Amino acid sequence: MPVPSAASIDYPARVSLARAATPLQPLDRLSGLVGGPRIWVKRDDLTGFGLSGNKVRKLEFCIGDALAQGCDTLITCGGVQSNHCRATAVAARQLGLDVHLVLRQDSPAVADGNLFIDRLLGADITLLQRGEWAARLDATCAALAADCARRGRKAYTMPVGASDEVGLWGYIAAAGELAEDFAGHGIAPGHIVCATGSGGTQGGLSLGVLLHGIDARVWGVNVCDDEDYFNRKIREDVGRWQRRYGGALGPDDVAVATIDGYVGPGYARATPAVFDVIALVARTEGLLLDPIYTGKAFFGMLEEIKSGRRFAGADDIVFVHTGGFFAAYSQREQFFA
Repeated sequence: MPVPSAASIDYPARVSLARAATPLQPLDRLSGLVGGPRIWVKRDDLTGFGLSGNKVRKLEFCIGDALAQGCDTLITCGGVQSNHCRATAVAARQLGLDVHLVLRQDSPAVADGNLFIDRLLGADITLLQRGEWAARLDATCAALAADCARRGRKAYTMPVGASDEVGLWGYIAAAGELAEDFAGHGIAPGHIVCATGSGGTQGGLSLGVLLHGIDARVWGVNVCDDEDYFNRKIREDVGRWQRRYGGALGPDDVAVATIDGYVGPGYARATPAVFDVIALVARTEGLLLDPIYTGKAFFGMLEEIKSGRRFAGADDIVFVHTGGFFAAYSQREQFFA
């Protein structure tokens, strides 16, 4: 199937939120320590909203869709330390919208990290225990939307991470920035790596490299679930994207590549080795990673470089820093254990 040119991409409704284009920077000191390809970082931790990272790019299109439908309330969901939920609350307040967050509570909810900011912003919050999350999430969000309607409001409901066919546009657009970055630096990286927790960033990039003519493979390092889940989830999202927007590309055209094996003890839980890598990167390059997403993914990338399993022979490799440092505060005791 012919690949459309970047100039022919017809983007849907969008609200301007991100401070883009974000920088692409080499990590030369760290690359020298590790050996292997030169590591570059796409600084999407700098998109705005106080380190909100990749969430801002997806929210530009999801909230653009909400406003186009006349919605005045945003409903979304995630873990109690969800970066996406916190970013949604910030965006809502900046745009004068109401916001309701449905958060999964794995333990007693201490108002720290992202939850502290959610409460500071005055977001309405519903807490569900881990054991009731799967059974009650959809009904809870539907009930909140129905309550909005009874009060004369109109709600727009986003899934975890804004990872659906609308959210994919955020990283389709970001891939266009990467194409310009590569041309500006005179590099042609064969590998782009990101953390994947709900699949939207990995899916958008996987579509975006095709749409923007970038000869690189996108790798998602999963921080929860497993490789099979993300390979299936991303293809389903791409299928919905193709059906809704009439895209020339579909699930069979997109190469979904997930690097499994670095989830550790589970979602939002990291091994001591991940905390060590976070400290190493901070002290070597002044770059802040978090133990839930970017720290795990960066650790996984370094392990793959050292082992030679995936990136042998590469000259340059790009890590997309998807942000999210606030959640680290809720685990700060792990850094100095």
